[in-house]
Amino acid sequence: MTGENERISSLHGAGGERMGQLLREHVTRRFRRRFAGRIGLDQLDDGATIDLPSGGEVVITTDSHVVKPIFFPGGDIGRLAACGTLNDLAVMGARPLALTLGLILEEGFAIADLERILDSLDQALSEVGAALVTGDTKVMGHGELDGIVINTTGVGVATPRAIGDASLSVGDVVLVTGTIGDHGMALLALRQEFHLTTTLQSDVAPIWLLVERALAVGGVRAMKDPTRGGLAAALNEMARKSKTTVELEEAAIPVRDQARGLGDLLGISPFDVANEGKAILIVAPARADAVLALLRSHPLGQDAARIGEITTEYPGRVILRTQVGGRRFLEMPLGDPVPRIC
Repeated sequence: MTGENERISSLHGAGGERMGQLLREHVTRRFRRRFAGRIGLDQLDDGATIDLPSGGEVVITTDSHVVKPIFFPGGDIGRLAACGTLNDLAVMGARPLALTLGLILEEGFAIADLERILDSLDQALSEVGAALVTGDTKVMGHGELDGIVINTTGVGVATPRAIGDASLSVGDVVLVTGTIGDHGMALLALRQEFHLTTTLQSDVAPIWLLVERALAVGGVRAMKDPTRGGLAAALNEMARKSKTTVELEEAAIPVRDQARGLGDLLGISPFDVANEGKAILIVAPARADAVLALLRSHPLGQDAARIGEITTEYPGRVILRTQVGGRRFLEMPLGDPVPRIC
């Protein structure tokens, strides 16, 4: 990204190597002023913290949503916008309190569709006891926007402290709260150019009540939700930040047959596509079994699995022990292979 005439491409917003490069080299370094907080802009985590004089930390996160199509099996852009932000708070160990809502609408957008989207967003908030507190609406001319864009900012509280995504230690256990690749593969199948039929649905859901169970057990070192770029991007980020090796057992990673079949058909790995109702947990070995059991006792965690461990063989890399007995690097994707996914 050094040429004067280089322009933004879809990969710069797709959660992989290109997006990280854009943020590091052209965005975050321009902001010299830093607020007093333990996790901030420099860490490129899922949110930032602000210290409270009375103890605990306020966690703030923001996200924008441009999914296509706006209605899809299992959800819509409203539920997606709420869950995406609520889940960023959850994986930092913060109880979601409030959301702001920014709507950018195309002239001619159906009011009935807008009401359906807002009802869906409100339902997601109610599932974790959070509230919408303020917002803004703008309208652009017909053809200047593809229907609707939503921005949400979330505020939560972590007690006593928020959890980052880089506190990995050798011997820690890697857990995932459910099947991987559902959201990305469900939307990919729905795209008209593929003419595919499947019963697969998006996993979009707010995961705070699930995460809260794990935190109550203790031993949770780090968490991340594998959205854009999927499991591969999330774990590579965690490995790089912590300078450890994440070693995975491919056979242990839960993937639905429909998602695996679509991936094989289209040449796209379910490990590289977005999830919107899952979390990766790095847990101390002594607590891993107890955390896993509690995850599985919740409807959103029934398919939770132990998928790997933290080692030091290749610092900053993710290793996949394949089902045929080999080992290979699970690389950081350039970006989510499915554009306009979240």
